[in-house]
Amino acid sequence: MDEGKRTRLKAAGIDVDGALERFMGSDVLLEQFLKKFLEDGNYMALRTALDAGDREGAVTASHSLKGVCGNLSMTELFAFFTRQVQMLREGDEAGAPV
Repeated sequence: MDEGKRTRLKAAGIDVDGALERFMGSDVLLEQFLKKFLEDGNYMALRTALDAGDREGAVTASHSLKGVCGNLSMTELFAFFTRQVQMLREGDEAGAPV
């Protein structure tokens, strides 16, 4: 992976070194999974559940996003979804950031 791409990923909140450890050092594989993240339907499921007042559906979608972000070492998004899941589980839909 070239240094420019690595720098941009780090600036976006991704622990590139940690992610590469999970992907056995394969930057090609990491890039493929980062692209797949953009196609993940859980964010739309989260929005739909929140709009419908479906707390359990929102928890499920947010928890799924948390897991994906953790696996991709997206540390800032992982922290965001960790907080959101906790708030949703506590019934604080209004305080849960979207």
